Amino acid sequence: MKTALFGGTFNPVHYGHLRLAEEVREGLGFDKVIFVPAAVPPHKGGGDTLSADKRLAMTELAIRSNPCFEVSDAEILRQGPSYTVDTLRGFMARSKVGVGTDSLSLIIGADSFNDITTWCEYEEILSLTSLVVVERPHTPIKKIAEVLPEVMAKMYSYSTESDSYVGPSGTSITYLGTTLMAISSSDIRERVAEGLSIRYLLCPEVAEYIIEHKLYV
Repeated sequence: MKTALFGGTFNPVHYGHLRLAEEVREGLGFDKVIFVPAAVPPHKGGGDTLSADKRLAMTELAIRSNPCFEVSDAEILRQGPSYTVDTLRGFMARSKVGVGTDSLSLIIGADSFNDITTWCEYEEILSLTSLVVVERPHTPIKKIAEVLPEVMAKMYSYSTESDSYVGPSGTSITYLGTTLMAISSSDIRERVAEGLSIRYLLCPEVAEYIIEHKLYV
């Protein structure tokens, strides 16, 4: 089974997240996409981040109608910062996924990929799993040679068969174009705080949850 992990704060989850995951699943033939809400995002300030249990609940509401989507509380249950490398190790240990296989991949936005060398044990991440790099509004995707150290970048070679760049451990980096939806969680939070409508930006169930629990006000 081909599975893709999709991490983020999801504060709150919106149609941009859902459409992106659906296009990755369909475009690359994944059987399942697992949303992994972060407990303590290492690259974001926690000042305006909603509690993990509420973000998890909203994500569960958003994906429940799609049988190919799941939500994991792996990072929420784990103590400390939500480092992706620890999440990957945990999933691989539980599913007995072998290193270098394409059965577990990681979906990341262009902004995250462009800064991946700042991630904890990023070299280990690249050896453990394949990356699916997706476009983000107003964020150009950098080439591998612009992102990784020169010695490491030269280890990747383009495969016409898979339309991806394959690394020394057999994992790959795939650039995938998706429908760009300029929806942001921060904009939704601001709209709620200002009493503006958030209709058509996220699932009705999530909007109702936000109103019911008086979030972001």
